[in-house]
Amino acid sequence: MHYVYVIQNETGDLYIGYTRNLRNRIINHNSGKGARMTRRDGPWKLIYLEGYLNQKDAIGREKFLKGGSGLKYLKKQLKHYFKAA
Repeated sequence: MHYVYVIQNETGDLYIGYTRNLRNRIINHNSGKGARMTRRDGPWKLIYLEGYLNQKDAIGREKFLKGGSGLKYLKKQLKHYFKAA
């Protein structure tokens, strides 16, 4: 399975990523072994997840979510989460 995920830190920063092993990837983000953008400013928590059978579909979705329209989609999709935060 291929996963596209969104994590958030305590200051509200978001990171969008792709992985095949979600558990290890989040552990890596929180231990400083993740992406350069997440090495500091943790801890990070999972707030959104999509699963795909095809790797190219997942990577395409990750690229979309990182763009302007994708960020608007996430804010609309998670409006209740962001309201409560």
